Amino acid sequence: MTNDSSPSKMKHELSLLDGTMLVSGSMIGSGIFIVSADIIRNVGSSGWLIAVWLITGFMTLTAALSYGELSAMFPRAGGQYVYLKEAYNKLIAFLYGWSFFAVIQTGTIAAVGVAFSKFAAYLWKPLSEDNIIFQAGFVKISVAQLVSIVLIFLLTYINTKGVKGGKLIQTTFTLTKLLSLFGLIAFGFLAFKGDIWRANWASPWGLHNLAKDGSVTQLGMGAALGAIAAAMVGSIFSSDSWNSVTFVAGEMKNPKRDVALSMMFGTIIVTVIYILANVVYTGVLSLQDIASADKDRVAVTASHVIFGNIGTYIIALMIMISTFGCNNGLILSGARVYYTMAKDGLFFKRTGELNKNSVPEFGLWIQAVVASLLCLSGKYGDLLDMISFVVVVFYVLTIIGIYILRAKRPNAERPYKAIGYPVLPALYIIMGIAFCVLLCVYKSDYVKYGLGIVLIGIPIYYISQRNAGNEDKTDLVS
Repeated sequence: MTNDSSPSKMKHELSLLDGTMLVSGSMIGSGIFIVSADIIRNVGSSGWLIAVWLITGFMTLTAALSYGELSAMFPRAGGQYVYLKEAYNKLIAFLYGWSFFAVIQTGTIAAVGVAFSKFAAYLWKPLSEDNIIFQAGFVKISVAQLVSIVLIFLLTYINTKGVKGGKLIQTTFTLTKLLSLFGLIAFGFLAFKGDIWRANWASPWGLHNLAKDGSVTQLGMGAALGAIAAAMVGSIFSSDSWNSVTFVAGEMKNPKRDVALSMMFGTIIVTVIYILANVVYTGVLSLQDIASADKDRVAVTASHVIFGNIGTYIIALMIMISTFGCNNGLILSGARVYYTMAKDGLFFKRTGELNKNSVPEFGLWIQAVVASLLCLSGKYGDLLDMISFVVVVFYVLTIIGIYILRAKRPNAERPYKAIGYPVLPALYIIMGIAFCVLLCVYKSDYVKYGLGIVLIGIPIYYISQRNAGNEDKTDLVS
């Protein structure tokens, strides 16, 4: 419990390098090693595989450049939650914060944690997801799930000791993973197979479904657009968390400048890596090999070609480093959103208190508990598919907020202005809405459950406000 000697403000200890490593490290988890298999099954060609990553990269960078204006205007903890509150109202901001807590951040932490365990099993088989230690009806608990929970609690504990420990882990593991990925790409180019490359790029724009068994389904125009949207679910998930540095703006040394630069540098680095990695995949594996990779682990299949039998262990170690650093960044940044919500009276009161190390310890621990429950549910992967729609909706609303704030507060200080305004932000809005509409039409299952999670937040918001009002009346009487 927080005592009277606890600090009331966060410490400004994060540099531009720390911010860039937080963005890059939080973005790169396990997705780049896996999701290309599903993308190929949806679009069926190498050209569209790269196009999906290019479109996602362009959207991510455009959003990051746009968010820079907001981060400079509101250089404090909470990031996107704060921007939505300032542009709209508390309800919209709460719905984002609720979704963030219920599944966006916690579900990602769970998924990345289990990915760490799954690949650790390559080094020691008893850690496998197939090693079931408890089963009752439809509930199954594997060793991989338990290891992921231990990982989440370990990183949470480290982050309760102050931002210095968290940033040291983040910078160290992110630099290691970036160097490892660039090494994998370099060796991949050296291992290129001319016949495979030529076959994969002979007809790069033939858009069709490619099943694991090799069967091909041609697509009409409408279905083709739906296939692109479905393919982008994986690439958007893999590119998410680019805004993580905005959540810790209150701990940046120079937030008005470095938050925007961290997002720009981080997203550029990750986008380049993602595109080059997929070029390597198409240079060493046939499209059918990519589509039918065991458990979608494309990077493992590719590493066998690049490094031989030892490739499995190399990739497993790389993914363990990647997911460890990724989860540290997610855990570190996520609790700052709940902290700011609590300050606004929209979350558990204790979440708005800092411990003796100037970090929101209670927020860190409740985040760990929810993420662990999602690990045990076994549904984290499904939830993440379903909330891609919700994530993009909130990104679109936030970028629309730039136009709203320019109209509402034309004279407000803007140390940094959105690059390409008004064209680039508008382009992101159009692309984001198109993505969401296509998912609604062609992949409605991705939409309804994610939207349901958001809507559950509406009654919770009004109940919390009523309770807050009652507390205020009690305080006045006393």
